Amino acid sequence: MSDGRTRCGWVNESKPHYVHYHDHEWGVPVHDDRLLFEMLILEGAQAGLNWETILKRRDAYRAAFKNFDVAACAALSDAELEARMHDDGIIRNRLKIASVRKNARAFMAIQKEFGSFDAYLWGFVGGQPLRNRPQTLRDVPASTPVSDALSKDLKKRGMSFVGSTILYAYMQAVGLVDDHVASCFRAAK
Repeated sequence: MSDGRTRCGWVNESKPHYVHYHDHEWGVPVHDDRLLFEMLILEGAQAGLNWETILKRRDAYRAAFKNFDVAACAALSDAELEARMHDDGIIRNRLKIASVRKNARAFMAIQKEFGSFDAYLWGFVGGQPLRNRPQTLRDVPASTPVSDALSKDLKKRGMSFVGSTILYAYMQAVGLVDDHVASCFRAAK
């Protein structure tokens, strides 16, 4: 049910979880490494799917992957990863499941090198969100030179499911980029 506020066109207002995500998370700067890791994994899980498919499974992902504790995910055994293939609460794609451990290990190496993943990530945008005000959803790019550079660097560091399009969506999700359309009530924030 609509509350009368204008939102970005991708929000299905009949779905409260979508409205909540748009209103309270999407485009809001995140500086917590655990949440940055969670969103990186969820955006990778979305590859080839729609965001709602993943958003509805977010709690199941948290349960399956130890609330996205990076060290715990990095230590997952082959048997634990294989067990996730039988968890119908998550997307049962072997490569996506294996990427959780692989990406956790690379994430920890980045934390060690930069002091935090947050410091590494926000360095790609000079420490400040890139605030765009597209007029329509058609004006929002699928990727940018920044997402290209981030993707290339994360791949070099051993991560998977970090293509430029996935990473642009990730940048939007964690607030490195604010792409709320000009007519959206969140654009005024």
